[in-house]
Amino acid sequence: MDNLTFKYSILLVEGLKIAPQSCQPTFIILLIAYVVILIFNIGIVIQISAEKSLHEPMHILFCHLPINDMMGATVLVPLLLRDILTDPSMRYITYVECVLQAFFTHLYGTTSHTILMIGLTIRLSHCRYGIQNHMCDNASLFKLSCENVVINNVYGLTFTVVLLTSSIGFIAITYLRIAMVCIKSKNKATNSKAIKTCCTHLAVYIILLVCGFTPIILHRFPEYNDSRKLASVMFHVLPPALNPMIYGLQAKEIRQSIFKIFRNKVNTKIF
Repeated sequence: MDNLTFKYSILLVEGLKIAPQSCQPTFIILLIAYVVILIFNIGIVIQISAEKSLHEPMHILFCHLPINDMMGATVLVPLLLRDILTDPSMRYITYVECVLQAFFTHLYGTTSHTILMIGLTIRLSHCRYGIQNHMCDNASLFKLSCENVVINNVYGLTFTVVLLTSSIGFIAITYLRIAMVCIKSKNKATNSKAIKTCCTHLAVYIILLVCGFTPIILHRFPEYNDSRKLASVMFHVLPPALNPMIYGLQAKEIRQSIFKIFRNKVNTKIF
């Protein structure tokens, strides 16, 4: 087993199947998306950190999401950009780098099960060297093994079901309690603010849920391999790009603070 484990320390990443004439436009689009993700999310973090009026639990919570979004985009996009400009036969990655990318990929999506899940994968020997994906994730790693991976599949599917049902359940209970409070309350301003906040959170949640579970489901259908790759890229690009616009601009305090900075800059240039 030891010989098999270290036989393929250098792995070949299949990558995205892009027509040669589409490589440059794809590279430019992903690069722009990555830059936008960094600018928007770093801007939100700096704004909340700099403004003392935003040092409240709700806004501190907002800080965690952009940091997580930047991690999710950074763990994929730079390497993907490199692979787009690299010949398919030369898209190599070390096994250690692959494990690290898989770890941070799953850490981005969720945290509680990551160590156990990656631990189950590392225990397997690997007798193949081809990553049948555009990136390293847990499912791609245990496909390198010639051993029985039933435990890995069962754990992955079980966690997916548990995460999905518990997540939706907690969200439903939370929103039900908020709805009951709104029904009992006669304060229209408070109800309006609660509904606006809920809609913002729900939009972020739905985007993350759809983008996250689509590639997980498609992993079980090999005939949709290319669609799964695209869905996985969207999971790392779409939520980090949209989240700052949704929760950042919808939060009144953050929106007013951003507009204040722009007004000050405009006034400075005029005078």
